[in-house]
Amino acid sequence: MTTQSGRSEPVADSTVITTASGNDEPPPLVRGSVNGLIVSFFPTFMVVSMIGGAIPGLLLPHQLELFDAANKEANLAVVLTISAFCTMVAAPIAGHISDRTRSRFGRRAPWMVIGALAGGLALVGLACADSLVAICIAWSLVQVAYSFVQGPLSAILPDRVPRRRRGTFAAAGGIALMAGLLLGSVVGSLFFGNAAVGYLFFAVTTLVALVLFVLFNPDHSSRDIHVDRFRWTDFVRMFWVNPIEHPDFFWAFSARLLLFTGYFMVSGYQLYLLSGYLGVDRPQEVIPVIGVIGLAGVVLSNLVAGPLSDKVGRRKPFVFGASVVMALALALPWVWPTLTSWFIMVAVLSLGFGMYGAIDTALMSEVLPSEQSFGKDLGVINIAATLPQTISPACAGAIITVFGYAGLFPVGIVLSLLGAFAIWPIKSVR
Repeated sequence: MTTQSGRSEPVADSTVITTASGNDEPPPLVRGSVNGLIVSFFPTFMVVSMIGGAIPGLLLPHQLELFDAANKEANLAVVLTISAFCTMVAAPIAGHISDRTRSRFGRRAPWMVIGALAGGLALVGLACADSLVAICIAWSLVQVAYSFVQGPLSAILPDRVPRRRRGTFAAAGGIALMAGLLLGSVVGSLFFGNAAVGYLFFAVTTLVALVLFVLFNPDHSSRDIHVDRFRWTDFVRMFWVNPIEHPDFFWAFSARLLLFTGYFMVSGYQLYLLSGYLGVDRPQEVIPVIGVIGLAGVVLSNLVAGPLSDKVGRRKPFVFGASVVMALALALPWVWPTLTSWFIMVAVLSLGFGMYGAIDTALMSEVLPSEQSFGKDLGVINIAATLPQTISPACAGAIITVFGYAGLFPVGIVLSLLGAFAIWPIKSVR
C-alpha cells in the first residue's frame, strides 16, 4: 500500500486484490525472482506475438487475394474491421472474467491455457475456410480466443512486478513483441504457399509455450478471494471508466488510441503499400527484411529506454518523445516514396515505437484504478489498441479511395502528434 511518506510497500496476497491499485506494490512471487519471471515471460510473449506478425499482415491477405484478387483490399478491410471489433469487445470481458476467477492456480493461468487451446482450434477452422464469410468468422474467433490469453498475460505486469522494475519488464515485453512479429513474418513467409500448415504451426507452438509458462511460474491461489455477485449493470459498465473519477486513466487511454489509429492506418496496409504505392514486385520477400530492421530499432530503444525510465523515475517525457519520433518517421515515404525511404521510415518508426511500447505499458500499469479490476481495466486499455484496428481499415480505405495511398501518411502524422500531447495532463505519473 502507499504510505504517508509516499513510498509504496508490498501488499499481503490475502488483501491485495481488494485494497491495492496500480500505484501499490504486488505481493512477493510464489516462486523465483522478477529476473526469472522476465526470462520466462520473454519467449512466451514472443511466441504469442508471432501470430500477429504472420497472419494479419501476410498469410491472411494472401488467403484473401487467392480467394478474390480483384476485391482484396475491400475484403481485407471487412475481415480486419469485424475481427478487431470482436477483439475490442472480448478483451474487457476476458479481463473481467479472469479478475473474478477463483482457482488454486490463480486468476490468470486457467484462461491462458483455455484461450490458447480455443485459439488453436479456431486457427484450424481458418485453415479450412473457403469463403469470405468463413474466413471472417474464423479469424474473429481466433482474435477472441487469444484475447483470453493476452489479457491475463498482460495482467502479470501489475499483478506481480514491483513498480521499480516495470520499465525493464515492459521493455522486455516490447522486445519480445517485435521479435515475435519479426519471427512471425519470417515463418509466415515460409508458409506463404501453404497457409493451412502455417496456421497449425502457430496453434501448436502457442499452446505449448503458454502451458510451460504457467507450469514454471505459479501464481497465488485465488480460491479464497471475495467475488461480488454478478450484475448485468456491472457488466455493461465494465466497458467504461469514469474520466472524472479517473482522469489519468482517461488521458492515457486517449493518447494510445490516437497514436495507434495513425500507426495502424499505415502498418495495416503494408503489403499493399509496398506493391501499390512503392511498386515492389514481390513484397512478401521484402517484409522479412523490414522486420529485421524493425526488430533492431525496437531492441535498441527498449534496452535503453526501459531501464533508463526506471532509473530516472519518469515515464511521460519518454512517451511524448516517442510519439513525436513516430510522427516524423511517417513523413518520410510521404515526401519520398521509394523502398529506401520505407526502410528508413521503419528504422526510425521502430525506435519510437519501441520506446513508446515499453514506457507506455509501464505508465498504463500505474494509472489502473484497482487491483480488483486490473484484468478488466487492461482490457479497456486494450480497446485503445484494438479500436484503431477496427476503425482504421475503414478510414484508410476511404482515404485511399479519395486521395490514394499517399493520403494515409499526413493523417497518421497528425494523430501521432495529438497522441503525444494527450500524455501531459496525466498527474499521478511523472
